[in-house]
Parts: sequence; structure tokens; C-alpha cells
Amino acid sequence: TDESSGYESESAERSAAAGGTRGRQRRARTAFTSEQVCRLEKTFQRQKYLGATERRKLAAALQLSEIQIKTWFQNRRMKLKRQI
Repeated sequence: TDESSGYESESAERSAAAGGTRGRQRRARTAFTSEQVCRLEKTFQRQKYLGATERRKLAAALQLSEIQIKTWFQNRRMKLKRQI
């Protein structure tokens, strides 16, 4: 028989509430390839902000989502700001 005290689900709910995810799973961290990072860095050197068209083209070329590109650029700008 598959009897459970419910403890496992209680602890999962508690950790989800503590993390603020409200039951949703966080997206796994993207592991960019060195080629993708190289292309992203080169693009970043030319322009710190991408428009929708450039973001769409870069996402297609690197086989990443537009959100991944957008997030990478946001994070890269923050890294630059911290270095200055």
C-alpha cells in the first residue's frame, strides 16, 4: 500500500512558500556554450542595448530564446556597472 504521512508534500509546500515560488518550478539555469558567450560579448561590445529585431535575430542565430538574450544583456549591463 502507498501510505504517506503527507510530510513530504508539507515540506515541499513550505520550501516553495519560503522561496516565494508559490508551487512553480524555477527555470533551470542556462549553460551557455563558449561560442554563444563569444557572440553575445561581441554584440555587447558594439551595442549595450538590443532592439526587438536585433534580439530576435540573435536568438535565432544562437538557438536561444529572446528572453534568454534579454536576460543575458541585462545581467551583462549590471556586471559592467559593478566593474565601473
